[in-house]
Amino acid sequence: MILAHRIELDPTEKQKAYFRQACDTARFVWNWALAEWNHRYELGAHPDAFEIKRYFNSFKYEAFPWLKNIHRDAHAQPFAALGKAWKAYWKGEVEGRPRFKKKGKCRDSFYVACDKFSCRGKTVRLPVIGQVKLREPCDSQARCNLPR
Repeated sequence: MILAHRIELDPTEKQKAYFRQACDTARFVWNWALAEWNHRYELGAHPDAFEIKRYFNSFKYEAFPWLKNIHRDAHAQPFAALGKAWKAYWKGEVEGRPRFKKKGKCRDSFYVACDKFSCRGKTVRLPVIGQVKLREPCDSQARCNLPR
């Protein structure tokens, strides 16, 4: 069974800039959420990732208007990832508490939900950025382990 298949993108300069911005956004939101989590924990609360996400969503576009230019999955998923990281720490599955991410020191990435993109031949359609060329054809049926 194939669990994953990596296909290299062949983006334009404009698309590369968007990808950098989306990665920066995901890292920024992770760091903001971790700082908020740590602050609440120090005050004696038992933080919850989705509670922190709701708080962030209540003011994000006023405080950080540039978030409007990036698809919402990039600034929504870090909260779930942070909750998962804390859960793994408390269960003893990982050593050390979740850490802040530093540009150039962590693997840059951002999340796009399976229902938000589509593959056809040697292109993938992503939200906001549109069609991005691929270096090899993709199998659209294998996307996200969907039943065939």
